[in-house]
Amino acid sequence: MSKEQLHAVLAAGAEFPPPQNGSLDDLRAWFEAINAQIPIAEGIGIEHVSFGAAQGDLIRPGSGGGDGLIVYFHGGGFIFGSARSHRVIASHLADRSGCSVLAVDYRLAPEHPAPAAYNDAIAAFHWALDRGYRSEKIVYAGDSAGGNIALQATLDLCGDGGKGPAALVLMSPALDFANEGDSHTSLSDAPLLTPELVGLYTSIHVGDRDPRSAAVTPLYRDLSSLPPVLIHVGTWERLRDDSLILAERLKAAGVPVEIKVWDGMVHSWQLFAPMLDEGMASIAEAANFANHALGH
Repeated sequence: MSKEQLHAVLAAGAEFPPPQNGSLDDLRAWFEAINAQIPIAEGIGIEHVSFGAAQGDLIRPGSGGGDGLIVYFHGGGFIFGSARSHRVIASHLADRSGCSVLAVDYRLAPEHPAPAAYNDAIAAFHWALDRGYRSEKIVYAGDSAGGNIALQATLDLCGDGGKGPAALVLMSPALDFANEGDSHTSLSDAPLLTPELVGLYTSIHVGDRDPRSAAVTPLYRDLSSLPPVLIHVGTWERLRDDSLILAERLKAAGVPVEIKVWDGMVHSWQLFAPMLDEGMASIAEAANFANHALGH
């Protein structure tokens, strides 16, 4: 593990902490500002697109993108983040895979509570089909809240024999709002995703609903219709067990799943890819997994 790189990233981030007692707009502005400083992949093209009530950035690599498409859903606890804040991941996915990447700006809570974001994720799939992409040439991916959204939408698309994406890539997905995983308490001192932030986004996303309800998480649904899944999660993150529980349930449901637990990595460490070897390595492995699923 690149301990020096990770410590340097965390130290730099500590100089720009979340606003204390700030509004949600303050939190959103802070998140956009800190991520805007991270360099993205070079030689890419970006086209702004819209579909239904949502929009996004279609990112093409220098090679043009071919016939494959990765649809990427950003993290941010369902309440902040954007295609722009996570462009570092989406752009490097495009560069490493040679595929176009649609980075989706789904609607955020609390202004647009669930299922708004899930509906936007389904709309993105139909947009891709309308643009000429075939379902077997589409991969869904996402980190944190975006992993939840990618998984939920894929289940909706694949249910009752429907056609959905050819594969799923999930990076530290946020799934366990009932706090069943031990890591939610034993790793409460993990950096970045603090107990306060988890409490904020959980209270807004879940509200007064059952935290195990399919209205807010796909973790308890029938998973047997899913395509192959790749999961990346770090050992040093509060949501570690969300991924471990999901992997166990996928295996029990007969779904092909690969899970890699990255030693010492923090929540959504791929956001630091240009400064962290493991960040770029995770994106590269995700790109290879996507290409294999797409038959490239």
